[in-house]
Amino acid sequence: MAAAAECDVVMAATEPELLDDEECFKEQGNAYYAKKDYNEAYNYYTKAIDMCPKNASYYGNRAATLMMLGRFREALGDAQQSVRLDDSFVRGHLREGKCHLSLGNAVAACRSFQRALELDHKNAQAQQEFKNANAVMEYEKIAEMDFEKCDFRKVVFCMDRALEFAPACHRFKILKAECLAMLGRYPEAQSVASDILRMDSTNADALYVRGLCLYYEDCIEKAVQFFVQALRMAPDHEKACIACRNAKALKAKKEDGNKAFKEGNYKLAYELYTEALGIDPNNIKTNAKLYCNREDCTHAVKLDDTYIKAYLRRAQCYMDTEQYEEAVGDYEKVYQTEKTKEHKQLLKNAQLELKKSKRKDYYKILGVDKNASEDEIKKAYRKRALMHHPDRHSGASAEVQKEEEKKFKEVGEAFTILSDPKKKTRYDSGQDLDEEGMNMGDFDANNIFKAFFGGPGGFSFEASGPGNFFFQFG
Repeated sequence: MAAAAECDVVMAATEPELLDDEECFKEQGNAYYAKKDYNEAYNYYTKAIDMCPKNASYYGNRAATLMMLGRFREALGDAQQSVRLDDSFVRGHLREGKCHLSLGNAVAACRSFQRALELDHKNAQAQQEFKNANAVMEYEKIAEMDFEKCDFRKVVFCMDRALEFAPACHRFKILKAECLAMLGRYPEAQSVASDILRMDSTNADALYVRGLCLYYEDCIEKAVQFFVQALRMAPDHEKACIACRNAKALKAKKEDGNKAFKEGNYKLAYELYTEALGIDPNNIKTNAKLYCNREDCTHAVKLDDTYIKAYLRRAQCYMDTEQYEEAVGDYEKVYQTEKTKEHKQLLKNAQLELKKSKRKDYYKILGVDKNASEDEIKKAYRKRALMHHPDRHSGASAEVQKEEEKKFKEVGEAFTILSDPKKKTRYDSGQDLDEEGMNMGDFDANNIFKAFFGGPGGFSFEASGPGNFFFQFG
């Protein structure tokens, strides 16, 4: 995506001469950068700066190295220092603009690119990056309007486009995650929020989104914990405050209703469940359970072991909220009372869903919806496989390496099933995959990875900095 940027090289004199110490450090930094050993390159550029803190090109080179390491805020500081030392340093302004844009500050990026064009009006990279920055501002503007209209799908689209130019912008990622949660795409939303929390565990917005997903998945207590944590980090976080208040109120009303029901006070329980249903119409899963509970109240006075209609309604509520064991229990009572073909099929369906729920959820492992397309499944595998690949965590503790290796294998296993139409059909229908030669113990996650990325050399973790920035050094 980024145009290549050359290193700032001091031309050799016509007569051989010894390089100064700082120039030696710079040349060693260039050599390590060329080998994609960015950490060592960073160390040598730092030594060059320590020896000569007034050299703009040294800061420029270290900024480029930090960008390759994905440390854009630090890179921004170096780029800004380089142009403070030399305002005519075009590459310094380009790098400053690129850092601003990667972090999502398109307005500041435009200023930097404009300055680069003032110094070199034919600079092709500056021209292109200026267009990119303006495109990001336009996507931001559209997303803001669409969020107000609750057109969350369009917001996600705009943020995906903006993130192509601003891969390190937490603000864009959070907005995308919040909209994914509002669309019911909880695994994707949680994945985005978790990525941010891995880098910044105190990010209040990410904590809020994690809580929001749990809240809408009817994990109210855990959701409250995340909302409280978000408010601890940012006491004035309005959305977290409202969500926390709603979650606590919903939990309290539901518990009061359950207590009244157990005590036989069905009228009060009905009223409490009704009040709980009015707290947040968007919380579909919790509300489904509340409707189910309220339905019990409606028929509680005359409900006995032969009241088929009530059991059928409650069993359907259990199915809708993925409480399959409870659904099977109710359908068994129905079938024992009235052995009809319809009741037998309902029981069979519930038993099948219960069986499926106890297997590995390959859709959840890849973070995709059950109706995901082939392209969405491939895209999800690419992201998760790169996230959990053992090489990416070679410097982590043994415990983390073991956990990431396990996740990498699960991602490969999930992709093997969901990318194969025959296996996917069997999996979706609840059939055993070990039949007909589909033994899941036979596959190799590394072979799947190599095949997907085109074999050895098809992907290099060292060369894949956020935003895919590639800089050539002389």
